[in-house]
Amino acid sequence: MPTCRGAKFKEQVFSLPGVSAAVVTLTAILVLTLILPNYTTSKAGPEYTPIQLIFVAVVCLVLYGAFVMVQTIRHRDFFLPPDADGDEEVHAEPPTNKVALLSTFLLLLCLGIVVLLAKALAPDIENAVINFGAPKSLVGVIIAAVVLLPEGLAAYRAARKNRLQTSLNLALGSALASIGLTIPAVAIVSMVTGMTITLGIDMKATVLLLLAQFTIMLSLATGKTNILQGVVLLVIFAVYLFTIIAP
Repeated sequence: MPTCRGAKFKEQVFSLPGVSAAVVTLTAILVLTLILPNYTTSKAGPEYTPIQLIFVAVVCLVLYGAFVMVQTIRHRDFFLPPDADGDEEVHAEPPTNKVALLSTFLLLLCLGIVVLLAKALAPDIENAVINFGAPKSLVGVIIAAVVLLPEGLAAYRAARKNRLQTSLNLALGSALASIGLTIPAVAIVSMVTGMTITLGIDMKATVLLLLAQFTIMLSLATGKTNILQGVVLLVIFAVYLFTIIAP
């Protein structure tokens, strides 16, 4: 998000405590779900045993639940943008219970629609990828992009309006929810159906993931961003896509 409006606003600011909380939680979930399975020894391969999968699923729920509590209750001000007058110390009033419940319902409804849409599009996307001659692993990337598209667009629009705090809340919150809630869901499916879930990513993806997280931590360490950090992150993402197509 720093890239999209960094050229206009030169430098954008955000609440460091709020972003730090999100990045720390996201890093822990990423390592536990995508990297650690490659190094456990109870079962060969990048997979967890059933008991390990259940434990990690519970851990993901605990981490995500703790983050939501911090974001919405204990340290809500860390995640709020300034008020309409631009005063950094004055924030808007919390939404009413009615608004919060309605927003929750609409969020779940829209999430269900997006997931169903992604499922419906999956066969056509897979055929297009195969016809293009690209690896099937690209299908997962495209599906993930479809699922995250609404939050991504909302974060982009917020950044265009120089509301970087809101943009980061949307982007990091979406990543946390996508992983922190998906792992428990697939764990339940695995237990019920007996399916084997492969979580660990390969070494190439691990290196790029760690590079991206390291870059994010350095970029967001000062509470200010500019166009350079955004360009670096976009390049890392482009390298990831390129190495999927041309491994």
